[in-house]
Amino acid sequence: MAKKETQNTSETKAGQSILKTSRAQKFVFGVFLILVAVVLLLSFISYYISGSNDQSQVSELANRTVEVENWLGKAGAWLADLFLYKGFGIASFFIVKIIAVVGAYLIVDLPLSKLKKTIFWDLFLTVNCAIFFGLIWNIIPHLSGIVGYEIHNFIADYTGTIGTILLLIFNLTIFLIFKIKMSPDKVKDYLEKKNQPTEEEVILNEINNEAAIVEEPVEDNENVPIANPINTTNPILVEAEEDDDSWQDMKVIQRPETTSFEINKEELKPTIQHASEIHIPKELPLDPVVKQPQIIETEDSSFVIEKPEEEDIVEESLAQKLVQDFGEFDPTLELSNYKFPSIELLKEYSGSGITINQNELEENKNRIVDTLRNYKIDIAQIKATVGPTVTLYEIVPEAGIRISKIKSLEDDIALSLAALGIRIIAPIPGKGTIGIEVPNASPSMVSMKGVIASPKFQQAEMELPIALGKTISNETFVVDLAKMPHLLMAGATGQGKSVGLNAVLTSILYKKHPAEVKFVLVDPKKVELTLFNKIERHYLAKLPDSSDAIITDNAKVINTLNSLCVEMDNRYNLLKDASVRNIKEYNEKFKNRRLNPENGHRFLPYIVLVVDEFADLIMTAGKEVETPIARLAQLARAIGIHLIIATQRPSVNVITGIIKANFPARIAFRVTSKIDSRTILDSQGADQLIGRGDLLYTQGNDLTRVQCAFVDTPEVEKICEFIGSQKAYPNAYLLPEYVGEEGNGVNLDIDIADRDALFRDAAEVVVTAQQGSASLIQRKLKLGYNRAGRLIDQLEAAGIVGPFEGSKARAVLIPDLVSLEQFLNNEQNNL
Repeated sequence: MAKKETQNTSETKAGQSILKTSRAQKFVFGVFLILVAVVLLLSFISYYISGSNDQSQVSELANRTVEVENWLGKAGAWLADLFLYKGFGIASFFIVKIIAVVGAYLIVDLPLSKLKKTIFWDLFLTVNCAIFFGLIWNIIPHLSGIVGYEIHNFIADYTGTIGTILLLIFNLTIFLIFKIKMSPDKVKDYLEKKNQPTEEEVILNEINNEAAIVEEPVEDNENVPIANPINTTNPILVEAEEDDDSWQDMKVIQRPETTSFEINKEELKPTIQHASEIHIPKELPLDPVVKQPQIIETEDSSFVIEKPEEEDIVEESLAQKLVQDFGEFDPTLELSNYKFPSIELLKEYSGSGITINQNELEENKNRIVDTLRNYKIDIAQIKATVGPTVTLYEIVPEAGIRISKIKSLEDDIALSLAALGIRIIAPIPGKGTIGIEVPNASPSMVSMKGVIASPKFQQAEMELPIALGKTISNETFVVDLAKMPHLLMAGATGQGKSVGLNAVLTSILYKKHPAEVKFVLVDPKKVELTLFNKIERHYLAKLPDSSDAIITDNAKVINTLNSLCVEMDNRYNLLKDASVRNIKEYNEKFKNRRLNPENGHRFLPYIVLVVDEFADLIMTAGKEVETPIARLAQLARAIGIHLIIATQRPSVNVITGIIKANFPARIAFRVTSKIDSRTILDSQGADQLIGRGDLLYTQGNDLTRVQCAFVDTPEVEKICEFIGSQKAYPNAYLLPEYVGEEGNGVNLDIDIADRDALFRDAAEVVVTAQQGSASLIQRKLKLGYNRAGRLIDQLEAAGIVGPFEGSKARAVLIPDLVSLEQFLNNEQNNL
């Protein structure tokens, strides 16, 4: 064990040193590119200042006596001549920008994939600018460079000068629309906004207009005391402060009062006839205004048309603004530099690929035809489809032939062909033919590399794609585990179940990021799935108190399954709070920042439970295993928990009716009897397979014969080593703690010094609410479920809450906060 740990430690250190070396190389190369960009920039600027004087000296730069005026000497003169005169001209400054940006991204260790669009548009501008300056060469020469001038001449030879101008206008339109995001609507809005007067102009015009209405000529009369100086002054002139636009800081300048006048009460009456004449600046607080329906007047006064007002449209919500400012939430950001395994890690086997033996096909066809003729069955047509291990002969019998008669001759045809595993499909679903599957004399191996590299798998738009192998027609067979939603695999010993499990896990590793899927692996044999230990912190999930992520002890399997049930209930609560129906809708809503993480929401990865030998669990645990398995199979598909169960003993006490009802997707490898085939598939056919990965797949409808892809142990080990050598999460994905009905597994001897920092806060929460539950602490203190569960255990050990009582909340043993304070002080004094 010590030797193995030392080897693993050395491998980890080697992986870390490789990563550090690669980052250092990126940094050095980035600095080099920045310096290259500076050199080019200085040489280009110097060229346009004194470049014409160096032009005649470029061909003689090897002569040390030659002097140049370029700031960077002969090297600068040569670079400027190469890019500016012989290259793209002044448009070469875009190339300097590209080099500088690439160097900056390498220095800060950002992925260069994000620069694809930037580099594309810079090159786009480089070419088009060179063509444009080539167009105006006769007006302003030497700005396009030889490359731009020649490209312009080439285009002008075919389209003429006008055609070249139209092409440049079209390219400019493309740049404005797709890069600048300019549209006719935006231009229209900008022009309309530009023609509208400013708010200050509107306010001043309105005030001056109202002052003009108030102004009336006055006559000289006896001096009378002024009753209302505001209404009796001359026209009002309003001037705003230079540094302040607020309404309150405006100066009211009044003209000198006249010597005497008489107050005319009629003139003091309000001059505003309608409410529409009142202008209120936006800075003053306004009461909510209720929109009145618009009245349309008609010639007939008795007929009034009332036009309802349109409701305001909310253009932007908080979630949309967050997405606009920060982008969608990316669950892969923590491991943004994660690299998927390369296809080269898989092995290409020499025996892979279909070889057609014409003589064998002809002999089998003649034997099938002769055997059927011996029983007076004539064939109108026969066709052969060659697969990796099996050839399908499709026959069309003559009219009047009963299908059951052909089906009864299965053993006779097998005898005539001297072949193992003849299977007759009568009729083939969707076709008007009868199929006879005959094993090939020299079967071909289906490699995992060929299946993974196929376009059907690479381009699969599925949540959890699985590449099982190839069908009889040599097509890659890809299915979605999320649509199954659970998978049952069964077959006799040595027929390919373990290889099938490795093929399933390998498919998901090649397609999904560690943030998107987690595995819970149960391996009672202790040797089948141990290779996946190396990807524990990337892909595996385990219980908090478990040392090994791969479960080999049957007693821990029960706690793990019940923990998955707790995880399922917690996820359903999150879906209920988010008002969604499945995990896909929930994660989309979370990515669009419409769910608040402070309320307990988080991105939910898929969880795949893999049980390698289910029969052994049933024998040792029985109902304790079957009950949580049945619960998960019935309810867990909507929240992203999917089960893959494999067994080599397909008996009715292992594959019970409850399990079969919730596992519509089933894979049957070769079994020894028709009864076992019916137990797995509810139909016969698995007993006629030839073994070595030959399987039948059904998802509740028709059977599909597939040759399972072969992935060897060294291949899986290479994949796991490649993933394990990369940066990982601090720990494996932790499942919620499970406490049995009797509280077994709870350590009540908890030292006071080991208590959580929030122990007192949690005690105050449960005493105030008089309800002891982990969910209450989780909500009030905004904690995760695991920490809230540990706090409940510590409160029970301290005697503040009672023991576990099933679905009921725990009893609180302290009545109020005063008693709690005395209790904690006494406990502290007793130390």
